[in-house]
Amino acid sequence: MSKLWQKTTNVNELVESFTVGRDREFDEQMAAFDVLGSLAHTRMLQSIGLMDAADLDLVQRELKAIYTDIEKGGFTIEDGVEDVHSQVEMLLTQRIGDAGKKIHSGRSRNDQVLVDLKLFFRHQLQLVVEETETLFRQLITLSEKHKDILLPGYTHLQVAMPSSFGLWFGAYAESLADDLELVLAAYRITNKNPLGSAAGYGSSFPLNRTLTTQLLGFDSLNYNVVYAQMGRGKTERIIAQALSSVAATLAKMAMDQALYLSQNFAFVSYPDTLTTGSSIMPHKKNPDVWEIMRGKCNRLQALPTDVAMMTTNLPSGYHRELQLLKELLFPAFADLKSCLHMATFMLQNISVNADILKDPKYAYLFSVEEVNRMVLSGTPFRDAYKQIGLAIEQGDFNPDKTVNHTHEGSIGNLGNEQITASFNKLLTNFDFEKVDKAIKELVK
Repeated sequence: MSKLWQKTTNVNELVESFTVGRDREFDEQMAAFDVLGSLAHTRMLQSIGLMDAADLDLVQRELKAIYTDIEKGGFTIEDGVEDVHSQVEMLLTQRIGDAGKKIHSGRSRNDQVLVDLKLFFRHQLQLVVEETETLFRQLITLSEKHKDILLPGYTHLQVAMPSSFGLWFGAYAESLADDLELVLAAYRITNKNPLGSAAGYGSSFPLNRTLTTQLLGFDSLNYNVVYAQMGRGKTERIIAQALSSVAATLAKMAMDQALYLSQNFAFVSYPDTLTTGSSIMPHKKNPDVWEIMRGKCNRLQALPTDVAMMTTNLPSGYHRELQLLKELLFPAFADLKSCLHMATFMLQNISVNADILKDPKYAYLFSVEEVNRMVLSGTPFRDAYKQIGLAIEQGDFNPDKTVNHTHEGSIGNLGNEQITASFNKLLTNFDFEKVDKAIKELVK
């Protein structure tokens, strides 16, 4: 099977295998987006006189048929076909003849790959946002439900001050809200149209790039055609930063969960069906889900560095190793979405221990509370600190185990309403409805 770029001589099989690598595997995930790009591009070609109405009707009909096949799982890249672009063009040509050969006018495989990737990344980021929103709302629900149940707070892994399950769950919700800021930045940079930049230097055809931008639901163009090509690698690096930020939040929460489920803490518990046991120790309830999540999310912390090392010091223009970025980003999306989904599922089944602070070792949590009570009664802080410290050393510390925290973001005033409002405001900046409408219009 000849390549889109091939004229006569076949490439050495060893070279072919080495350079193609896993590209065809990942290309199948981009098939629907390749068709969308061609649907928009061919409508633009007809608008500038490079394709007549009859050919456009044929091409649009068959592209939509291929799109339907892809949606039903009936699309594969055949043996000997180099990539998804070649497969789609081959199918068109087989079905409608010469009209199928016209779809590549005014574009290069470079900008075809770019638009496929942008559409794929945009869709994947939407799925990440949706999973993040579901987890966020689960955390806020748990925070409100358990806001009055106290939890030991730790610094240096030493018993420190009173916290609460309301604070604990809410902290991870607010962390996700900050992570979403980075996801939004990645989405905005992704949602720009590179189509029409060709091989990175534009085209002598009078392409209407504004039209394809509108048809594909992009916010705007990558205007400079050289920069459109330079954006490959940069887009992936910014996406990697966003994904790794969400993953960092999940990794920290997973560590807390593994710690709090252990017998030494026993702050939370899960049904037996969600934990695993030991082959020789019948008492074990292992937090395998959280441990696997911790491992996957810790691995995602390296993603920005992996992308940066792949692209650092590349000059402008296209370079073949850029295709290797798929091997980094595509599995990363899958892993993060899976972790977000599993975190929500596990938290839907969590039970919290309402009697943690009955254990005498947590009495010291209230040392600061006692110091503060003395200060409010008129004792200078340093004197109160010394008196409470001496009582602890002498074994005479018997604190009042109530808390009265009222300031913003504290045990008695979680700020969940404000955190949720901030999160909801961020969500409105993602134009998912506009994108979905554009795609539905393109394939109808």
